[in-house]
Amino acid sequence: MISVDPSPPPVFDGHNDVLLRLYRRDGRAPETAFLEGGAAGHIDLPKARRGGLAGGLFAIFVPSGEDPGVENVMVRPAYDIPLPVSLALADARRATLHMAALLFRLVRASEGRVRLCRSAAEIDSCIADGALATVLHLEGAEAIDPDFHFLDVLHEAGLRSLGLVWSRPNAFGHGVPFRFPSTPDIGPGLTELGRALVKECNRRRILIDLSHLNEAGFWDVARLSDAPLVATHSNAHTLSPHSRNLTDRQLDAIRESGGLVGVNFATCFIRADGRKEADTSLGELIRHFDHLIERLGPDGVGFGSDFDGATVPREIGDASGLPGLIDAMRRHGYDQALLRKLTHENWLRILKITWGA
Repeated sequence: MISVDPSPPPVFDGHNDVLLRLYRRDGRAPETAFLEGGAAGHIDLPKARRGGLAGGLFAIFVPSGEDPGVENVMVRPAYDIPLPVSLALADARRATLHMAALLFRLVRASEGRVRLCRSAAEIDSCIADGALATVLHLEGAEAIDPDFHFLDVLHEAGLRSLGLVWSRPNAFGHGVPFRFPSTPDIGPGLTELGRALVKECNRRRILIDLSHLNEAGFWDVARLSDAPLVATHSNAHTLSPHSRNLTDRQLDAIRESGGLVGVNFATCFIRADGRKEADTSLGELIRHFDHLIERLGPDGVGFGSDFDGATVPREIGDASGLPGLIDAMRRHGYDQALLRKLTHENWLRILKITWGA
């Protein structure tokens, strides 16, 4: 039965790439561009406020030097995009520091409108106060040294979530290429150093993100980690047979751990044909919510938009379009209690368990 309360609940989102977009931009200072808005991109503060985006995991992703041509290939009926080569530690560290500093400066310039959160309680406070809650996330661990000194530095600076890989191989493991159709069972699992990084993240209570990791690496983390399994921005392989999507067996393991999947809005991971196409209906996206809720239960699914890192359905457009998605989910039959879980409560539950605060 659909709830009589039509107000859209606040959204805490599992993944965005706004720091990368700001890192690459020219012109106005990145802080000004984000806080004042009015420019291209999926997320800035005015768009977040219009859309009810209360916060999320803000990814640091270090781009490769060369363009693998994703934009032109992922509109074909089938594709297999070669991955860039691994990054040098010094290059990864330089870009990581730049994007972390960018977030810190943005928070300072916001005068309380944007806050860096290190605990679930701080996220709760942001939602209550109407401030944008940002959590520092590392998408690909190329900047981490074998002795984990830089991990200590980043954790002290606020890092609370980490993906061991972004698709390309690194010292810790192997990801999945952008391949369609394909299973995620591609290549070997974690390296010895990757297994050690899982233990170090558990010890520091840093969330481990399974998105982009190949299937062998997924099962390595499942065996090693003592935290709930989380994929911050992934979808159902049963509905879209893309290498980046999770099989039902993987989803069942996430459910057994009490974990969570953030539903990715990227159209190439939503569509049954794997195409990168903005004219993708919200109904196709909601099918993934349906399937994930069926496999994981109503407490195991959240949002993982991939804003500023993907082509999303035109009906959403950017963060200001979130109320339209929530309204479509309500019309589909999701009541207010379920919507609150999907939009933010499930994420807060997982972060409290993982972080211990």
